Amino acid sequence: MIDLARTAGLSALSITDHDTFFGYEQAKEYAAGLGFDLICGIELSTKFHGKTVHLLAYFPDAAPVAAFGDWVREQQEYRRDRNIRLIAKLNEVGVVITLAEVEAIGRTMTGRPHFARVLLNKGYVKTTQEAFDSYLAEEGRAFVQREEVALAEALQRVREGGGVSVMAHPIRLGKRKAAEEEALVAEAVELGLAGIEVIHSDHSAADVERYRGYAAKYGLLETGGSDHHGGNKPDIALGSGRRGNVAVPDEFLVRLRGYRPAING
Repeated sequence: MIDLARTAGLSALSITDHDTFFGYEQAKEYAAGLGFDLICGIELSTKFHGKTVHLLAYFPDAAPVAAFGDWVREQQEYRRDRNIRLIAKLNEVGVVITLAEVEAIGRTMTGRPHFARVLLNKGYVKTTQEAFDSYLAEEGRAFVQREEVALAEALQRVREGGGVSVMAHPIRLGKRKAAEEEALVAEAVELGLAGIEVIHSDHSAADVERYRGYAAKYGLLETGGSDHHGGNKPDIALGSGRRGNVAVPDEFLVRLRGYRPAING
């Protein structure tokens, strides 16, 4: 990832894996040796009004406090429990795979993309997207709900851990009406949200302008990312997104580093 980021001409990178700092921990010494700016980060799955909302947590100045790391490990246990139940559900619908097969790919942090890879490798589906559509997504035949922490708690944990909370890819809030979408963002701000990901591979130019408007209105930090997933999302390039639709300005990181929460926040 570090080599790819440098080749792409990026000045900084944050590896925000779901529920783990393992990728960051692996990369930080290598990045430091090259003088490359690697930002500590993580992505958390939270529950908000009955829907999954992804929350980015950045730690631009220092590693999170120990208590936050302990809490993250608790979330990892919830993920493994979901994986066990997902294997059982897949077996019920005629998909013969084992957790060991999936964990051989996912290793320390196994999730649905790794299930999709096994389904693809074993010929149950023809594409990763088909694996999600047919089996793994909320509408899929084998979907299993994972226990997710409430957004309010996650925001508090990030703040107490010394991090900066950012709502990831808000387009996935799934609200067709802008007023409904904005209402959710405004409520999250009341709960302690510090930033919003305005630039993302899933965002159109119109989406970017709308989210920049929310940031200005509610005093949120603006962030951006390609949400690169390697072979799991081959159409998304690190740093530049889909067909070059992502270009995150350096000032976003400058403001992130300069962020200080309000005293009452």
